Parts: sequence; C-alpha cells; structure tokens
Amino acid sequence: MSKDFFTTIEEIRQKDARYKTDAYEFVMQALGHTQKKLKRKGHVTGKELLAGMREHGLELYGPMTKTVFSHWGIYTTHDFGQVVFNMVNVGLLGKTDDDTVEDFRDVYDFDEALDVFQVKKR
Repeated sequence: MSKDFFTTIEEIRQKDARYKTDAYEFVMQALGHTQKKLKRKGHVTGKELLAGMREHGLELYGPMTKTVFSHWGIYTTHDFGQVVFNMVNVGLLGKTDDDTVEDFRDVYDFDEALDVFQVKKR
C-alpha cells in the first residue's frame, strides 16, 4: 500500500472514525484475493467481495477472525459495505451504477460464517 493510500484513509477516518485503518487495508487485500480467485481483474459484486473477505479473513486469522474484525469496528457485512463505500466516495475503489452499500446488508451472519469449526464441516 502506498503512502497516498494511507493518507487518504486517514482523511476518511477524520470524517468517519468507526473503522480502523486495518479494515481499509484488509478490504484492498481481500479485493485482490477475490479477483485472483475469480480470475478477474475488474469489478466484483458486493456479495463476491464479502465471500472473498470471509475466506481471506479465515486464511489469515483462523478462529480469531471475528475478534480481529470486531477490533477494527466490523461487526456485520454491512460494516464492510460502509468501508467499501467510504473508499468509493474518495476514488480509491470504483463501482457500477448498480452497486450500492445495501448490497452488503445481511449477506451472512458473522457468528456462523466465521466459526472455523462450522466452516470445516461444510
């Protein structure tokens, strides 16, 4: 991540301090992870990105994923949508005319989706 990226994130956080800088950095990493998995360089949908975030989070943090997300201020999929659209609003991410923050609302429940033991059973 470039210095400009972190400077821009700090500007976002001055207006909306709900989410830590790490949450924004994670979104970028998870976007790359999702694009690679989908073999796509461009746009991914909110649901695709959330699936990639879940998978990438579990790969990085295992059973601590929900705790890490909570530490960043992320408690629901809609929180990730807020982070994404904060980034869209300053030009760090793009969107289509059909994309909205509501695409991220209630996509999955963190208790179920981030429970490593439940995930392994699937």
